[in-house]
Amino acid sequence: MFTKHASAVCTSSILFCLVLLTSCTKSPPAITTAPTSTRTVAISPTVPPTPTVSATPATTPTHYTARVLLSGQLRPDDLAFDAQGHLLFSDFYHGTVSRLNADGSVTVLVSGLAGPEGMVPLADGTMIIAEQRTNRILALAPGEKSPTVLRTLPGMPSTAACKDGVDGIALDATTNTLIVPDSPIGNVYRMSLDGTKLMLLASGIVRPVGAAVDAQGTVYVADECGGAVVLISPAGKATRMGGFGMPDDVAFDHHGNLLVIDLQVSIHALIRVSQSTGKHETLASAGFIEPQGLVLDSKDDIYVSDDYANKIVEFIPA
Repeated sequence: MFTKHASAVCTSSILFCLVLLTSCTKSPPAITTAPTSTRTVAISPTVPPTPTVSATPATTPTHYTARVLLSGQLRPDDLAFDAQGHLLFSDFYHGTVSRLNADGSVTVLVSGLAGPEGMVPLADGTMIIAEQRTNRILALAPGEKSPTVLRTLPGMPSTAACKDGVDGIALDATTNTLIVPDSPIGNVYRMSLDGTKLMLLASGIVRPVGAAVDAQGTVYVADECGGAVVLISPAGKATRMGGFGMPDDVAFDHHGNLLVIDLQVSIHALIRVSQSTGKHETLASAGFIEPQGLVLDSKDDIYVSDDYANKIVEFIPA
């Protein structure tokens, strides 16, 4: 997530326009209420992306229709889907994690958090939450209203530029572990689901934030203040994919393409990167105020949140 103090210069009066989209509807929501092993890996110079997921360029969508799912009252940040397919979103400013219901209403699942950011819902209904202001990883058990602390990360958050606490986290399905960027000190860890084991995957990243893992187990981490996406192979080799301003979140579509949210004021875009060619393509840009969360569903629809425009938008392949 972009530094909160710096983002205050943005104004929510900017219209939330979208590029390459043909229609847009909206409706306001109703609200209901241990021991650590480490391994340091040096990062090699910037390289172009290489294919790591089987791509099918002929079926990659070229146009999208936009549908606004949430608008007005809240400040959605990171996004995730629970095991039932419900869209979840964190709200850093209100300290909540909520569920967006099919009728457009919102149910608050947990409140009172110190800057919630990334979320990883597990199959058993447990939700893992990154708490930025404390630099902690929390676990919310099914049916509970208060989370427990799984792990306090080594980094110390501060108000200095690029030193905010933990942001995005990801599940590595190939190892059933969590990928946790420790944003204040530039480390990326692999953490067990119970929080007891922490292994350092890479260090020396300026500000690691959002993360994703491909089918081969390669970890992709957005370096928000370093202008790159860092790739960490299963063997531990780390390389940098450049060409970004302030990448904040990353995800894969179903065609092997990497999607990136770029927060730089002059960019503010949803970008698609072809893993086979390295080509960067802007899918949406004009009018974004502070795009944050990024997630895809099984139908290839892309969901983007903007915490200053107070919206969640679904991009539907046309």
